[in-house]
Amino acid sequence: MILHIATFQWKDDVTEADVAELTDALSAMAAEIPEIRSYAAGSNLHLRPAGADYGVAAIVDDAAGLDAYLDHPKHKAVYEKFLGRMMAERAAAQLPISQGSFA
Repeated sequence: MILHIATFQWKDDVTEADVAELTDALSAMAAEIPEIRSYAAGSNLHLRPAGADYGVAAIVDDAAGLDAYLDHPKHKAVYEKFLGRMMAERAAAQLPISQGSFA
């Protein structure tokens, strides 16, 4: 299994309403993509100094599942409608996980 993590820094003009709308769109998107086994998206709680403004974590079975998720038309639509205009910076990583690592 693969844990895909993406983090974002927002442009200065991004509002809380923009972020709320994005989060709703990502949640709806994730429910429509069968390759996604688990999904979380939301604003950074900033419990520690620094860090990104927003994060996404998705668990998929394998590299093919990751490709299916990232290349899915619903993912591309969310990216085009929201992320393209909102993000100043993006970082991502894919980590191998064992099946029982996350609930």
